[in-house]
Amino acid sequence: MEVLSRSEWTARAEAHRARLAPYVEPHLARRGARVKHPVNDFLFTYYSYRPAQLLRWHPGFGVRLSDAPEYASLRGYADGTVTADFLADKRLLVETLLKLLRATAGREGNFGCFGLHEWAMVYQLTPEQVRHADWPLRLGAAGTDRVVESHRIACSHFDAYRFFTPPAAPLNTLSPRSDDRAAFEQPGCLHGNMDLYKHAFRLSPLVSSDLVADCFELAWDIRTMDMKAAPYDLAELGLDPIRIETAAGKQEYAAAQRTFAERAAPLRERLIAECDWLLVGW
Repeated sequence: MEVLSRSEWTARAEAHRARLAPYVEPHLARRGARVKHPVNDFLFTYYSYRPAQLLRWHPGFGVRLSDAPEYASLRGYADGTVTADFLADKRLLVETLLKLLRATAGREGNFGCFGLHEWAMVYQLTPEQVRHADWPLRLGAAGTDRVVESHRIACSHFDAYRFFTPPAAPLNTLSPRSDDRAAFEQPGCLHGNMDLYKHAFRLSPLVSSDLVADCFELAWDIRTMDMKAAPYDLAELGLDPIRIETAAGKQEYAAAQRTFAERAAPLRERLIAECDWLLVGW
């Protein structure tokens, strides 16, 4: 087992906190002021990992922290290290995530969805019903509905599909469910690649917080692009729209989607390797 001295692990913990504080602190300030941000708050409100959890550094399973009373009361820890009993308790989670990650990695990416999931989430809603009601629809309600109706929707990600409005749900050519994600997830999906962050933090503290942070930063960038392609007018936030209703916008979206898929692939492989090691390697 690798053993880190207090000076070694505190330096890593401080570097981790400094890396993520620029994302976390503005969110906490907005929360205190009761101000919402439709882009930058998403990773803190949609996902269950709290800001304090994100800022706390973990070395991962198989590493012991010397002189670390700060970790004594943390779930899964004993004597400065994550215990084998905790890993045993999480075995089903590790196996489930490994199955999903491998299935996703084994498929070809689909780069033709053009972010229509965000449009389907507001289809045929009144302005008061729209989730981000403080932000106008760039094409108006009728124009937004026409975009949905004039495109083929092929959303493979259940956690996007489940937010489709009732009139939009039957328009999806796919029918992902919560219990068959491994049958649908594919590496071109923006939300699937954002969820690498979720998979990483669900494995914490069994995996290093460095991997969690890498996945978080990818998810942050994807969320920004996702909302640029959404039907909202976010010019006030400095976001130029990706006009997916046009040919040029579709090309821009697909190119960005491919770039994110390339960034996500090695993170997915790292998660797969971690799961493999947690199950059999140690």
